[in-house]
Amino acid sequence: MEQRGGSPQLLRRINDRAALLALLDRGPLTRLELESHIGLSKPATADLLLRLEESGHVRRAGLREGGKGPRAQRWAVNGALAYVAAVDLTPRTLDIAVSDICGEIVAEHRYRPVDEADLEVDDLCRAVSVAAAEVGLTTGQLHRVVVGVPGSVDARTGHLHFAPHLPPWQGFDVLERLSGSLDTSVAVENDVNLVALDEMAVGQAVGVDDFVLIWMGRGIGAAVVSGGRLLRGSSGGAGEIDWMPCPSTGVTGGRRIGDVLGTRAVMELAHAHGLPGDDLEKLLAEDLGTDPVARSAFLRDLARRVALAVAGVVSVVDPALVVLTGDIGRAGGSVLCGLVTEELAELVLPRPKIQPSLLTGNPVRSGALRLALAAAREEVFTVIPTP
Repeated sequence: MEQRGGSPQLLRRINDRAALLALLDRGPLTRLELESHIGLSKPATADLLLRLEESGHVRRAGLREGGKGPRAQRWAVNGALAYVAAVDLTPRTLDIAVSDICGEIVAEHRYRPVDEADLEVDDLCRAVSVAAAEVGLTTGQLHRVVVGVPGSVDARTGHLHFAPHLPPWQGFDVLERLSGSLDTSVAVENDVNLVALDEMAVGQAVGVDDFVLIWMGRGIGAAVVSGGRLLRGSSGGAGEIDWMPCPSTGVTGGRRIGDVLGTRAVMELAHAHGLPGDDLEKLLAEDLGTDPVARSAFLRDLARRVALAVAGVVSVVDPALVVLTGDIGRAGGSVLCGLVTEELAELVLPRPKIQPSLLTGNPVRSGALRLALAAAREEVFTVIPTP
């Protein structure tokens, strides 16, 4: 990373940032290991580590064990340099994680009102405060908070759209209210977009620049990634396929995609095919000793509905990959994906690969944490004071 020309301070910042990112990516490193990763000379790397230790950006992380000769000192990013919070907000639940800048989760908190009331801004702020307090922090000491919501915030007004299921969050600047109440920097992102970020990092879409993610389960939605970037649209509503008009499917009252792919509609479809029980995920994922002909017909009809939703997106953006996720998408697995592939071939010209998501845990919260960490690292690692 050593370069000729340019401001010495600028080159120092570039090298410092490269070193910090290498330590984040590879874990604790010795000076020699860091030197080989970032391409600096021995004296320059030693000076860099001294500077970053004095500024509090790195810490000593024990000695390298094994090998011949003296044990070498290892260095790591100081996790306490900054903390962030990620929130998955649904109409009646909050799932919160607080992480240090290295990405290690140091506190978690789940909240659900005992009276099943709709969650409001004050509920979220109190819950984040509780999570932060577990590690001795106030919300104002969090460097960044990212909230995933089943809706979209209009960047021009800060108002939440496409979220009639969140009535207490309507009619005001959500970003301004949250930032003011939490006394820190806040971002609000569509929940399905956050799942797509997680899919890009550790899921089926690793290394894929153009893909579509279809969420089916707790609501219906899509995320579109083109050229490695999320498409949000002018008002933040890109991917809101729940409201997309639905061609005739033989379902009474099915006027939009959300009418035929919601959990209730899919359960009704299963019952119409004579499949018993109320656990939709089991009906999708397991045979359960049911009539194989009836189950096959149910999956085929469901695949036809999913293909209609997929067709409306892929015919415009032509992705290389479509990932099916949410409770329905994950439970349907590769069997449902194969049937959707066949149905889609009858509807549109693009032939994307269709695969089920492999993500586990809460991908909304995980994606929010990735977004919060990226923002915090961009700020903290860019401005490093000179001792």
